[in-house]
Amino acid sequence: MAVISVKDLVKTYIVGEVTVRALRGANMDVEAGEFVAVTGPSGSGKSTLMHILGCLDRPTSGQYLLDGKDVSRMSKDELAAIRNIKIGFVFQGFNLLSRTTALDNVELPLLYNGGSKMKTAERHRRAMDALGSVGLADRYHHYPNQLSGGQQQRVAIARALINQPSIILADEPTGNLDTHTSVEVMGIFQRLNIERGITIILITHETDIAEYGTRLVRFRDGRIQIDQQITNRRDAAKELAALPPPEPDLPNEPADVVPADHLGGVS
Repeated sequence: MAVISVKDLVKTYIVGEVTVRALRGANMDVEAGEFVAVTGPSGSGKSTLMHILGCLDRPTSGQYLLDGKDVSRMSKDELAAIRNIKIGFVFQGFNLLSRTTALDNVELPLLYNGGSKMKTAERHRRAMDALGSVGLADRYHHYPNQLSGGQQQRVAIARALINQPSIILADEPTGNLDTHTSVEVMGIFQRLNIERGITIILITHETDIAEYGTRLVRFRDGRIQIDQQITNRRDAAKELAALPPPEPDLPNEPADVVPADHLGGVS
């Protein structure tokens, strides 16, 4: 059974007197353990699909099955529970809380998943494990403005992993990163996909980034134009070994504070 199945998915927005048809009958199945790269020009429907798959929006019509359950008919509380348990989110803008350490940023989703009843030591342990999996265990006490863009994105990936999701949805995760750092981040996604079997759906407008996946789905005008396996998948680990050393990491400006529901925690 497909872990994700969408059938005749339609999403229509009414903006004033204008009707915007973002999705026009999309059909797609995703098997557990796939790494699907979704591409397409601006306005093609790929981000709308991401919001529906992440239970952040509902389709106008059609069906969305997650692990065989029709989530398009679920209540807000049920959708919030799914976001907490099954799905991890990674965004282009990192979405870290600027006045909070890396450790506390990673712990945050636990608080929306019964983690408030978890002992502090256990929350710290799980967050440190997640930071260790992205190579940042030694930066746990740093704030976002003390981290480079690539490090901030790695903290965001660790946060997405904290509830041990079976699916990660990544929306343009390399959009704010340089080439070397982008390859590093894609290497983390490849490792999570291969070693942990996490299903990854990646939204990107960059053709070279899409090639790190195992499957390419291209949208145009709200419909799937191409759906095919990637036969020559790029290997981030090999590419990193061949790249010259990166420039020294420099911290970025603090990330903006964002609503907690964008972290997949609340409805």
